[in-house]
Amino acid sequence: MPYLLISTQIRMEVGPTMVGDEHSDPNLMSFLGATKRNMLGNHFWEYYVNDAPRIVLNKLESCGYRVVSMTGVGQTLVWCLHKE
Repeated sequence: MPYLLISTQIRMEVGPTMVGDEHSDPNLMSFLGATKRNMLGNHFWEYYVNDAPRIVLNKLESCGYRVVSMTGVGQTLVWCLHKE
């Protein structure tokens, strides 16, 4: 998958960071140390890590991902990354 969305809510300095959904590459999620969870009330699964977004972005850069865009939505920050 060449595109990846990661996000964090409220405190970007400490994490956690959401790094994927139930369809994400399991090898990449393992590399990031991500855990799969289903939050109460959600009808989907997500992967998250306790690392701050900066740590996750550094790891993803080492795998060839580059930030395409970043935005804030309410108290959530979202990064879109692409791998060549």
